[in-house]
Amino acid sequence: VIVYFYPAALTPGCTKQACDFTDNLDLLAGEGYDVIGVSPDKPEKLAKFREKEDLRVTLVSDPSKAVMEEYGAFGEKKLYGKTVTGVIRSTIVVDEEGKVERALYNVKATGHVAKIIRDLGLAENV
Repeated sequence: VIVYFYPAALTPGCTKQACDFTDNLDLLAGEGYDVIGVSPDKPEKLAKFREKEDLRVTLVSDPSKAVMEEYGAFGEKKLYGKTVTGVIRSTIVVDEEGKVERALYNVKATGHVAKIIRDLGLAENV
């Protein structure tokens, strides 16, 4: 499973990231990966996001941020040079036994999915 954490649905960076995962979903699913996006947004906003952007990835709401905290995807981060507390854009790859295989934090919204595909050794299949 590839679980990615993002700050807010319907924002430019998060939209690019979600669309990028959707665009590569056939490749990832073909290699046995499910993709789940997690944000603190309410389910209603996530439904609107899926519909507006025609997203095919699973989106999950974590308003308490408990799951994000467990994965280290919520906490202090730099935003425009200031230290703030919030969602840390992160991607976690979990293996078949439920163990974290790879954890990437403070990732960029664009180009990140291509990096994951390369890191997983799937690039030759593109």
